[in-house]
Amino acid sequence: MFVLSISSLKGGVGKTTVTLGLASAAWARGLRTLVVDLDPQADVSTGLDVSPEGTGSIADVLEDPSEENVRGAIVRSSWSEGDERIVDVMLGSPAAINFDGPHPTVREIWRLEEALALLEPEYDLVLVDCPPSLNALTRTGWAASDRVAIVTEPGLFSVAAADRALRAIDELRRALSPRLQPLGIIVNRARLQSVEHQFRVRELRDMFGPLVLPPFLPERTALQQAQGAAKPVHLWPGDSAEEMAEHFDRLLDRVQRAGRLKP
Repeated sequence: MFVLSISSLKGGVGKTTVTLGLASAAWARGLRTLVVDLDPQADVSTGLDVSPEGTGSIADVLEDPSEENVRGAIVRSSWSEGDERIVDVMLGSPAAINFDGPHPTVREIWRLEEALALLEPEYDLVLVDCPPSLNALTRTGWAASDRVAIVTEPGLFSVAAADRALRAIDELRRALSPRLQPLGIIVNRARLQSVEHQFRVRELRDMFGPLVLPPFLPERTALQQAQGAAKPVHLWPGDSAEEMAEHFDRLLDRVQRAGRLKP
């Protein structure tokens, strides 16, 4: 089981959109996938069309990562209805904010890792949608992960935010989790016909080199439509959706190589 956190240090850059796009690629490829919704906004749970009624949530898991709480927080997404392909969700909850203090204990940081250890034989890939901050929830997600993908957009603050994130990953790796590494930087909402975006992408490449991952993701209405309808982009009709599906397939290729997951 390979665990990837998807993170950003700035809200509104499309972190959850990237998580859903990677989940769609994993679904299309038949990888048994669990999406962990660590963001208190719980948008990825909404995007996977799950109902929280009568179930637990990530807040229960962070309170006590017992097997009962872990399994009670996991539901099957609507993507898997009538299909053998598995995309499950560890449900998000606004109550997760209670676990997002600035100074978590080591015990608190390791709770998601404990929870996921119970599920090791059941999934090929775990995608952790982290909140856009560097408080306890993000560090908890990272400690449970093998790699972290940093999502940014080609704007004024992108280089500084990516640099802060990479430094924080290195700090956590040295302090607590030796296996943790950055997967790379995913550039979202790129308009490469824009001179400003061209400049910012060059800036990112100059500073971070091969950590800046191709392809750069353009903003496409079809992607928003698919996610608004809670459907995999790989099922959405039209050339624009097909283009985005191919982009996420390429990013998933990188994830699979990092995790030595079978194609």
